[in-house]
Amino acid sequence: QGKQKKARKYAVMKRMISLRDERIKEKDRAKAPVKKKEDPSAIKEREVPQHPSCLFFQYNTQLGPPYHILVDTNFINFSIKAKLDLVLSMMDCLYAKCIPCITDCVMGEIEKLGQKYRVALRIAKDPRFERLPCMHKGTYADDCLVQRVTQHKCYIVATVDKELKRRIRKIPGVPIMYISRHR
Repeated sequence: QGKQKKARKYAVMKRMISLRDERIKEKDRAKAPVKKKEDPSAIKEREVPQHPSCLFFQYNTQLGPPYHILVDTNFINFSIKAKLDLVLSMMDCLYAKCIPCITDCVMGEIEKLGQKYRVALRIAKDPRFERLPCMHKGTYADDCLVQRVTQHKCYIVATVDKELKRRIRKIPGVPIMYISRHR
């Protein structure tokens, strides 16, 4: 046995009076929407905002030799495992002078790793590396690198971390350098 269709009985549902009905007092009536004059200088909501030219490598004058490369902790560790000289391999990759940059957060992460990673710490303290100070709390390097790259589009990010690469790919105009197959 199927369900019976329940139809609404006539005049059971209350009828609604529209707010523009003549029977409603003048003060309670809904006002007709007033059309505003369009301002030609105002930003239109339907228009897609134009991206700055620094997002396109062809026009980005900030991103040129000598390249400033933000180095992540795991990039240094993987370069040691692959027996690569960081600065030379960066120059081989880009065919130009490279200035590796290390933030205070990355240095803090390497120092926290302890004695096992003392070679990485010695590489990070190399005088060829430029030291960048951090003004925020905490020593989480991934957030620090993403924040710095978002503010300044003049860096290339060197990392092997998949999660960090995924986050940086969402920021347009930021190149990523990584180690694969010992190169």
